[in-house]
Amino acid sequence: MNSEFWRGKRVFLTGHTGFKGGWLALWLQSMGAEVHGYALSPPTEPNLFTIARVEEGMAASTVADIRDTAVLSDAMQAACPEIVIHMAAQPLVRLSYAQPVETYAINVMGTINLLEAVRATPGVRAVVNITTDKCYENREWVWGYRENEPMGGHDPYSSSKACVEILTGAWRRSYLENDHVAVATGRAGNVIGGGDWATDRLIPDFLHALDRGEPLRVRSPEAIRPWQHVLEPLSGYLSLAECLVTEGCAYAEAWNFGPADEDARSVRWIVERLVAASPGATWECEQEPQPHEAHYLKLDSSKARARLGWKPEWGLETALDKTLEWHADWRQGKDMRVVSLAQIAAHTAWKLTQ
Repeated sequence: MNSEFWRGKRVFLTGHTGFKGGWLALWLQSMGAEVHGYALSPPTEPNLFTIARVEEGMAASTVADIRDTAVLSDAMQAACPEIVIHMAAQPLVRLSYAQPVETYAINVMGTINLLEAVRATPGVRAVVNITTDKCYENREWVWGYRENEPMGGHDPYSSSKACVEILTGAWRRSYLENDHVAVATGRAGNVIGGGDWATDRLIPDFLHALDRGEPLRVRSPEAIRPWQHVLEPLSGYLSLAECLVTEGCAYAEAWNFGPADEDARSVRWIVERLVAASPGATWECEQEPQPHEAHYLKLDSSKARARLGWKPEWGLETALDKTLEWHADWRQGKDMRVVSLAQIAAHTAWKLTQ
């Protein structure tokens, strides 16, 4: 990733008030990009967007629904972006069971609205559409899924993202290639990092329980996921966007951004590592029946390594340490914009020294 590439680039970023979107907005700001955000209000209280004062460095921050086609199109045309990064979504598996219609409306129709807004906006050169590792038809096998594996999804969230992958390909071939707009999708695993307060996610649930002096209740301790720090896939998305601009449609396809094989760890391993690093923390198994979630999930990111030169920089233990450090700094009342930008700078410096 070339930081100089981003200086002065006009970027339209959906979902900038969320956890991943907030970190990406800060990173883009730190490189001198002109960032125009479009999202609903922050989904939790507290939240990264407010605590790290993400809006301070935005060229514009539009609070609106991705399902509102007129407002979305007007905001994008006002931004006149060269690059569009689409992260707005309903991102939670368990919530999708309770709200399936809304999940499909946001994830599927919201993406169609976004791509139609791109078609109506002159000057867009590249689109990176963020989906998920859960878009694959999960067969519970031990090797990583490659980008050419079949799409699927047991739950509404996962299947909605599989739909997004399919429709993105359709819009690419039917419309956007003809307009010389390079469109790619990015699939990442379970991300962790400071500033995530979403419900039904392991690290936020652990930190919430720790702050309240309660034991963490764990649903599936033996489930294995591709854990990585949030900055890892974000660096992949940025590298991909650069290639879409400089190389065009040769990179307009699906890309996995997952951790090293050894960082696909069980929930139990994560919890025990967190408990060991957090005096007073305890955990116990949830006894109530739970909705279906995949047991084993792992990504093969060899294509991104070979063609983009991308690889994860922080291993899982470093990622956990950085997450705990961020949370501790927040508890101590530090300036979290400064802290967050310092972690981004540390990640960049780490990459340069390897």
